[in-house]
Amino acid sequence: MDEDALREVLTRNEVLLEVLRRAERLGLPDWYLTAGCVFQTVWNVVTGRPPAEGIRDYDLFYFDGSDLGWDAEDEVIRNGARVFGDLPAVVEIRNEARVHLWYEDRFGVPCPPHTSTEAAIDSFAATTCCVGVRLEGERWHVYAPHGLDDVFTLVVRPNPVLAPREVYETKTRRWSEQWPALTVLPWST
Repeated sequence: MDEDALREVLTRNEVLLEVLRRAERLGLPDWYLTAGCVFQTVWNVVTGRPPAEGIRDYDLFYFDGSDLGWDAEDEVIRNGARVFGDLPAVVEIRNEARVHLWYEDRFGVPCPPHTSTEAAIDSFAATTCCVGVRLEGERWHVYAPHGLDDVFTLVVRPNPVLAPREVYETKTRRWSEQWPALTVLPWST
């Protein structure tokens, strides 16, 4: 599959499209809408479901290494709440330059500092999840380092770069319940 097919499918999710349009207003550096809202929209469309069904939140990642303090990120989150507050979805905004500060406490393994939003996307628990999109005016920018074939063919492939096996297995159990047509490949030992 190619980027044109991805754009065509993603535009069917009106919430996702509106988040993309509004995100540009925030002026965030190196931003992407990423994770579940992207690949789950594809899974919904491929399996004949409403495009936004079961999507828990819309992850908006950006990278700003100029201020790693919580207050700077919180200001962006509060501004995002004003921009996205009337949408029927939760938009989770996170500065990927700060992930290494909290990751080990949450997941039990250290995370080296990311160097970009793309580097953060590269570390998702499954390669299938490693997709980010953004709008620059009317131009779509797609980041998909592992391609899009697995996303469209419902194959979930582990990515042992950072996330522990337990994270992958927990996520894939939940996803398999919602999308039983998924082919979940086992974690490599």
